Amino acid sequence: MHLGQRFAVTWQRWHATRALVLLPIGLIATITVADIRSPESVHLGPLLVVAPAITVAIGGVWLTALIGLLAVAAQVLIAVFHGGLTTPNHISQIIGLAILSMLAVIVCLVRDRRRAELAQVRTVSEAAQRALLRPLPRRLGALRISCTYLAAAKEARIGGDLYAVARTGNRTRVLIGDVRGKGLPAVGEAAALMGAFQEAAHQHATLPALASALDRSACRYSAQFLGADDEAEEHFITALLLEIPDHDSVARLTHCGHPPPLLISRGQVMTVQTPPAPPLGMCALTPDIRTSHTFPFKAGDTLLLYTDGLVEARDSSGAFYPLEERLPLWAKCHPDTLVECLQHDLLAHTGGDLRDDAAILAIQRTAMTHVGHLGSELVGSDGRPMVDLKRP
Repeated sequence: MHLGQRFAVTWQRWHATRALVLLPIGLIATITVADIRSPESVHLGPLLVVAPAITVAIGGVWLTALIGLLAVAAQVLIAVFHGGLTTPNHISQIIGLAILSMLAVIVCLVRDRRRAELAQVRTVSEAAQRALLRPLPRRLGALRISCTYLAAAKEARIGGDLYAVARTGNRTRVLIGDVRGKGLPAVGEAAALMGAFQEAAHQHATLPALASALDRSACRYSAQFLGADDEAEEHFITALLLEIPDHDSVARLTHCGHPPPLLISRGQVMTVQTPPAPPLGMCALTPDIRTSHTFPFKAGDTLLLYTDGLVEARDSSGAFYPLEERLPLWAKCHPDTLVECLQHDLLAHTGGDLRDDAAILAIQRTAMTHVGHLGSELVGSDGRPMVDLKRP
């Protein structure tokens, strides 16, 4: 970073924290005046070290260094008024304050470097996550689709949240899931499951059969790639499988241990209740008891699918994000607006401090105009339009 960039960064930080900067400056001024006006037997100068120590918490390297210099200059001024600079007491105080100020600058420098490294790793992690989550069509048959993926603020490791859609004949199938754990093992399981879904969605007539095929695929992957892992038996994937036919005003749902979707119909929000079933990848630990649940899904209705990072997000007091209470505020919104409002409201609830990744997927049924249209826009994991795809 050259001198001009350093100056720009310093100026931005100064502008953002100029009110807090008055605190260490005020301390320096107060201590200096009090020490000068006090008898020579009273030594308040050592308290000046508080100023650079406080600045570490509110400013960057250059601001901390500036406050440290002001503190040392104030100590020199005190020495001039109390016996001169050559007294052993004042010399030791000036040297000690200078050393402590330099230590504060070093601490600040190390902290800023770690922040920069973590920010870079987060950027790479999010890029890898979005490469894993393929762009979804904004329009698919009679459906409008909007989605977003929010990375955990305090995690630099890629999570295992996933979603995918597949068009099979005159129906649309949707998968949303969450792999237990983080890092490369979770990414590998998520990628394997989405690949299996894209293939198996065209081969199985019912959702329970599709879920069983995905379960077998997850078990094969676990046995092949996670067999040496001490926690291999604890790996599993919660998931929801959704099927929406073009010409029937219904939707079908198979539950695999995932949070239930919310249905927005005529301004009302309700939970789609389904019989519980085990997650995918449990292998021989549980019997295959998955079923398909059919419920009304009419034109104008919206389904909200999400991972547990949304409902388990906490505020500063430890309260969970009240999704069912907040969702009615945007019940009549377009899916893009709904997802955007949910994202902003979630970040406001947590103060921007997400402890777990969160995936949000909104699907709205519109009046069917024609069959076979695969959608003219793609939406990425950040909810933004991607490229146009038009069938010739």
